[in-house]
This record gives sequence, structure tokens and C-alpha cells, in this order.
Amino acid sequence: MVDTVLDGLTPRDLRVTQGRVAPHVLQTPLVPSPGLSEALGVPVWLKLECAQTTGSFKVRGAVAALSARVAAGDRGGVVTCSAGNHGKGMAWAGDVLGVEVAIHVPSTVDPAKLAGMRQLGAEVVVSEHPGYDAVEVEARAASRSRGRAFISAFEHPHVVLGNGGTLFTEIVDQCPDVASIVVPVGGGGLGAGMGLAASWHDRPVAIWGVQHAQAGALRASLDRGEAITAMEAVPTLAGGLEGGLGMANFAVLQARLAGAVGVDEDAIHDAVRWMIAEHQLLVEPSAAATVAACRAGLVTAEEGPVVVLVSGRNVALDTVRTILAQG
Repeated sequence: MVDTVLDGLTPRDLRVTQGRVAPHVLQTPLVPSPGLSEALGVPVWLKLECAQTTGSFKVRGAVAALSARVAAGDRGGVVTCSAGNHGKGMAWAGDVLGVEVAIHVPSTVDPAKLAGMRQLGAEVVVSEHPGYDAVEVEARAASRSRGRAFISAFEHPHVVLGNGGTLFTEIVDQCPDVASIVVPVGGGGLGAGMGLAASWHDRPVAIWGVQHAQAGALRASLDRGEAITAMEAVPTLAGGLEGGLGMANFAVLQARLAGAVGVDEDAIHDAVRWMIAEHQLLVEPSAAATVAACRAGLVTAEEGPVVVLVSGRNVALDTVRTILAQG
């Protein structure tokens, strides 16, 4: 087996990460969803990370990564790459912890996310490339030329534990009998963190991964038996689901996932509209993918409760107008 950056992580590492993250993030609400409960035939709850600081769960991993560096006495500047939410979380965490952050983003970055990063004082470099994978190559090159550490949005051990690990722990604290958790998957860090934490939990909790049907690196990787680390960019408003899968994350997901499903662009847009109509909540397209999968019956659950992660709310007004006009 190839060693990965996640090998050797332990429950103690998760506890340390929780201690670093807790003072800076919100414990977000867990609310029932009668419509999804009817669709799945078991109780379904929504974990509203769309109510999180910076509007996304990604602030958890950002705080975890930068606070670990500060705790080690290193306040040197860092470079990262983001489709939007990780960058916004890193900008916020850098401002709070006194660390300079440079963020490389695709040309297709949502304007609301771009504005949020800049408002928080981060240096933002907008690439001419639309796809995440090409922009990450640029960001890694910039980190080397500038002598700065690169913080991966999805395959850094502190980011993985900060995002998926602390969220899993919070969910089981709020819903001790949870049977399944449904999460969106882009690079796989959230799902891998969930999978690691689930492996340390005292009873089984199934983890379901949801991707964009046309950018399904996870499902393709599972079919092939090895991680597909780069994918061609696809036209989508759900930029957080785009790109290849992290190798270390794949090793965890392959062992821990209960299932991986894909939803198309129309289903994602319809789920955004449904969340407004059913729950009076505006969520970004990437966050609506989990809801779309449940509404389509792609997630199966013989028992509940099922917790569906609603991962973020950062979406530009023009994007919302476009989606609503289609309804």
C-alpha cells in the first residue's frame, strides 16, 4: 500500500483538531426535513453548514490548518487553491490568526465567493483557466517560487480532520442514533474526514458521497480501483464538485463509503429551488447536490435517521436569478 498524508492519523489528532477549531466556528443547526423524510421513508435531518461562519463548512478545515501552524510557532504566509469556499475560509482564518494567505481561483469562480475572499483581506489570484485542477498546478508552482507552504483544499491532514472529522463529531453529538450521513464530494476531503471519524466511532454510521454526474471522479475512481486525480472542467454552477480526487482521500473513501452517486445539473438547480420553497433556505448549487440525490431516490436507507449535509450558502445574486428563471 502506498503511504499517504492521512496515514497515522488517530482519534487523538481529531480531539486536538476539535479543540483548535471549536473557539472559532459555530455549532450549526440540525433541522428536520419532512419532504426528504417522505422521499427516503425514514427520518431525515438537514445539517445546516450554510449557517456557518463564512457561509460554508470549509472554515473548519482552514482554521484547523492555520491554527496548527501557529501552534507550532509558524506564522509564515501560505498559498492555497480554491473554487471559492475553502478560499473564503482561509481568508477568514488568516485574518483571525494573523497569517497571510494567497488564494488562486478558477476564472469561473462565483462572484460572491470572490468578493468575500477579497473583503477579508486575502491576496486573490484569478486564473485564466476555468477548471480547478489546472489552477491547483499554478498555485503549487507559486508556493514553491514564493517559498510558502501550500495548503490543499481537500488533501491536507488538518483540513481533512477539521472539515469532515469535526463535522462528524458534531453530528453524532446532535443526533446520537444517526444511521447515515450524506455529503457532497469534490476532491474528497470532507468524505475522507467523515470516513476516518466514522472508523473511530463506537457504532457503524454509513457515509454516502454525492458528485456531479459529469464530474464524477469518485465514482470513476471506484470503478477503476485507483484515484483519478484530474478531470476536465465541466460547465456547472456547482464549482465545488468539480475536479479530480485526492489519492489519500480515495484510499479512505474506497474503504468507508456506503455508496457514491451522481446528480446532473438540472437536478441540482431544482434542488436549490426546492430548498427555497420547502425550507425557506437559499443554498449554493454545490450544497444542493445532496438534497438532489435524496429527492431522486439515489440514496437508500433501510433505517434512519439520515443526516444530509447542506454545505454552504455562498452564491451570487445573478446565479440565483438564473436558477429561479429555470423553474
